[in-house]
Amino acid sequence: MGLGGDEEKGPATTMRFSIFRYNSPLVQVSLIGLVCFCCPGMYNALMGMGGGGQVDPTAANNANTALYATFAVFGVLGGGIYNILGPRVTLFAGCSTYVLYAGSFLYYNHYHQQDFALIAGIILGMGAGLLWAGQGAIMTSYPLVDRKGTYISLFWSIFNMGGVIGGLIPFALSYHRGEKAVSVNDGTYIGFMIFMAIGTVLSLAILHPSRVVRDDGSRCTNIKYSSIAVELVEILKLFLNWKMLLLFPAAWAANFVHCYQFNNVNGVLFNLRTRGFNNIFYWGAQMIGSAMIGHIADFSFKRRRMRGLVGIGIVGMLGTGIWVGGLLNQLSYSRNDKPKRLDFKDSGSDFGGPFVLYFSYGLLDAMFQTMIYWVMGALADDSETLSRYTGFFKGVQSAGAAVAWQVDIHKVSFLSELITNWSFNAISYLLLAVLIVLAVQDDNQTEVGMLKEAASPPAIPASPDDPNGGLCNST
Repeated sequence: MGLGGDEEKGPATTMRFSIFRYNSPLVQVSLIGLVCFCCPGMYNALMGMGGGGQVDPTAANNANTALYATFAVFGVLGGGIYNILGPRVTLFAGCSTYVLYAGSFLYYNHYHQQDFALIAGIILGMGAGLLWAGQGAIMTSYPLVDRKGTYISLFWSIFNMGGVIGGLIPFALSYHRGEKAVSVNDGTYIGFMIFMAIGTVLSLAILHPSRVVRDDGSRCTNIKYSSIAVELVEILKLFLNWKMLLLFPAAWAANFVHCYQFNNVNGVLFNLRTRGFNNIFYWGAQMIGSAMIGHIADFSFKRRRMRGLVGIGIVGMLGTGIWVGGLLNQLSYSRNDKPKRLDFKDSGSDFGGPFVLYFSYGLLDAMFQTMIYWVMGALADDSETLSRYTGFFKGVQSAGAAVAWQVDIHKVSFLSELITNWSFNAISYLLLAVLIVLAVQDDNQTEVGMLKEAASPPAIPASPDDPNGGLCNST
C-alpha cells in the first residue's frame, strides 16, 4: 500500500544527481549484477559443464527438471512476493538456495545418490523464482526510459562474468587431469559454493525501490509495500494480458535451448577440461552480445519503437544464421553415433568449428534475452508492474526449461531437439516484433504519460552520512 510519508508537497525543481550515489540506479543495478555474478552466474558455469560436471547427466537432468518445474510456479509468484517483502528478504532467501544446490553435487560426487540433488533442485526452484523476479524489476524499472538497454547490458555483462570465472575454475582444476577426467573434483564444487555464499550476503546491500532515485530526480516507486490480496489479483490478470500472451513464446524459448547446448553440444563434443575452456568464451560471448544489442536498443534511432524493431530484426537474422550452422554441425553426429570428444589443443577445424558454434550460441542467447527484457522494460516504468512482468517471464521461461530437460532424459534425437529450439526462436522473433509495434510507445509519448511523476518533488540525494540513502524513512 502507498505511504503518505514518502510524498511531500511543493514545486518541482531541477537538481543534478551523481550517478555514483549509493541510491542511484547505476550502483543498485551493478550490485544486483554482482549478486547474480556469484549465484546464478556460478550455477550457469556448473550447468554449462554438461550434466553438472558428471559423466552421467541423468542426475543433473532430473534435478534441473525439479528445479525448473518449481521455478515456473515461484517465478510467476515471485513478482508479488518481491512487492510484499521488498528486495532484501526476497533476494537473500533466493540466493541462499544456490549454495545448497552446488553442495548437492558435492555430495553426489561421493555417494552417487540423486535424492539430495532432487530436493536441492526443488528448493533452488523456489529461491530462483524469488531472485529473478526481483532482479528483473530492479534492472528494468530503475533506469531512465532512454537508458534501459544500457543498464540491461551492464547487468548482463557483470552477471555473465560469473560464468566466465566459473568456467575458469573447472578448467584450471581439471587441466592437468587431461583427457582421462570425466567428472569435476570436490574443489570445483567448493569453489562454486564459496562464490554463492558471498552473493547471498551481498544481496543485503540492495535498497528498496522507494529509496532509489533516478538521475532526473524521479523515484522508482512511491509504494513502500504491497499486500497479498493485491498481488494475487494482479498476478492472475497477467494470464489474460495480451502483451504477456505475445511474450509467452519468447519466454518459453529463452531457456529451452540451454539443455541442448550444454548437454548435447558442449557435453557431447568436448572433454571435461575443454568444456570449462568453452564456457569461458560462451559466457564471454554473452557479455559482448548484450552490450551490442543494448547499445542498438538505446542509441540506433531516435524513435524507441524503431530501435526495438531494428534490434529484434538483427537478432532474428543472426539467429537464423547461427541455427543453420548448428544444423550443419548436428548432421555430423547423433545420440547413437557420438564422436570422439575434442580437446582444445586439437589442431585444425575439428575443434575450431564446434567451438565457434558454441561461442555463437552464447552470443545469440544474450542478444535474444536482452531484447526480451528491453521490450518488457518498454511496457512499463514502475517497479511493481515490472516485477510482475518479469516474474511471469521467468515462470514461463522455467516451465520451458523443465520440459527441455525431460525431453533430453527421454533420449529424443539431437536433431529433433535442434529443430524444436530453432522453431521456438523463429516464432518468438515474429511475435516480439508484433508486440513492439502494438505496445511500445516512443520516448516522447512515454514522457507525456509520466508528467504526474515529474510534478512530485525530487528526492534528496544521498550523502555518506545518511544511512537511508537521502530519502524519508517510513515505518
